[in-house]
Amino acid sequence: MFSAGLVPYRFSRDLEIMIAHPGGPLWARKDAGSWSIVKGRIEGDEDAQTAAGREFSEETGWPVPPGQWLDLGEITQRSGKRVVAWAVDAPELDPGALDPGHFEMRWRGKLRSFPEIDRVRWVNRNEAQLLMMPAQLPFFDRLAEQMEP
Repeated sequence: MFSAGLVPYRFSRDLEIMIAHPGGPLWARKDAGSWSIVKGRIEGDEDAQTAAGREFSEETGWPVPPGQWLDLGEITQRSGKRVVAWAVDAPELDPGALDPGHFEMRWRGKLRSFPEIDRVRWVNRNEAQLLMMPAQLPFFDRLAEQMEP
């Protein structure tokens, strides 16, 4: 499986990125090590950058932030899923304004609707180390390297 993601970033006191917590009952009680960049599956012959922008809008409810996209390369998660990502400067994004897309799944005998992501937050490198899926941490490191003078 191949996914693409878009990583908003800003400078507060430190470099920060926005990460997302997956929605739905399977993730409801998980925190440390379960947060991710906003990403999703590349559909058919879709271009990876197009998929990253589409998934960002579908999962957050926000338009793709304007600005130059910085290439963060590719990682492979423990599951074998490959993820390619880009970063964009987007300090104006407000986690409180999240309007996530939804998915349906059968849960406890009923078809139910759940948010794709249930919350987002800005994190610095130390917070990212605690919260993010470990395989995705190189995206933060690669962005930090590109920000160095």
